[in-house]
Amino acid sequence: MPKLPRISGKDAVKALAKNGFEFRRQVGSHMIIKRKSDGKRISVPNHSELPNGTLRAIIREAGLTVEEFIKLL
Repeated sequence: MPKLPRISGKDAVKALAKNGFEFRRQVGSHMIIKRKSDGKRISVPNHSELPNGTLRAIIREAGLTVEEFIKLL
């Protein structure tokens, strides 16, 4: 399994946008993104650096593998 990069919440949203997700709104420090094709919604913390467990959970919720996510960066 490849090592996860240390990225911010904004960088994670930019990568997921390449997979069809769109920024919908921000509630406090969390950005809500949604994919139109299947209606999947994900909350991404707007932090300068996401913890590894949080990033893995976001990737899993998006239905991607770590390798696929790294290619989107």
